[in-house]
Amino acid sequence: MVNKEFAQQLFSLQGRVAFVTGAGSGIGQTIACAFASAGAKVACFDLREDGGLSETVTHIQSLGGEAFAVAGDVRQLDDLRRAIAEVKTRFGRLDVALNAAGIANANPALEMESEQWQRVIDINLTGVWNSCKAEAELMLESGGGSIINIASMSGVIVNRGLEQAHYNCSKAGVIHLSKSLAMEWTDKNIRVNSISPGYTATPMNTRPEMVHQTKEFESQTPMQRMAKVQEMAGPAIFLASDAASYCTGVDLLVDGGFVCW
Repeated sequence: MVNKEFAQQLFSLQGRVAFVTGAGSGIGQTIACAFASAGAKVACFDLREDGGLSETVTHIQSLGGEAFAVAGDVRQLDDLRRAIAEVKTRFGRLDVALNAAGIANANPALEMESEQWQRVIDINLTGVWNSCKAEAELMLESGGGSIINIASMSGVIVNRGLEQAHYNCSKAGVIHLSKSLAMEWTDKNIRVNSISPGYTATPMNTRPEMVHQTKEFESQTPMQRMAKVQEMAGPAIFLASDAASYCTGVDLLVDGGFVCW
């Protein structure tokens, strides 16, 4: 049987510590703030220099939450370990990690230079590997935790009209990396899952020059619209919380039904 507060307790992150990469914009920024609203203390990590990271921290503090920012590059394991060491110093533990740092661009394979391919792989895939490794090192000391990696439906399907083999491969890698780490770390009480968003109205996808592409995204989606960034927060809170205590190795598609067609 359940008590009156069961559902609230199930999805609560009260007293937990979260670390979010890509926290300076888009999905990462929104989820960092959502974790704080669910009760977590949040460490925000990003490479951005446009003020987005400090904006995230300021917003969390305006909600009455605790947060701090650390600048760094997910391609550098030392940067992540330095950030995680700061989490330990300030908050003493790590319970939840959300890895959202990533980039997207398109280019036909025959026109793509090795440098463009490698940069996307380095940030989107190796960056997630580095993040998971650094996060798990502190989670082991804390008794376990939940790691959530932002992948993409592009890791499951090939998007019509978008020539982005490098991006698709990087996100497919994130999905399988998450499953692989989930299986390695079951005995360590570390759950690892991924979220695969569909087309989402991030600042990158809502630029004026993207208007025609956006209409294509919407028409190809069964729900006939792009996701709001906030619609990624619920799945993330679910996977971070006790509501998902028996979920590991899951790739949660949040795509408005796109892959059904």
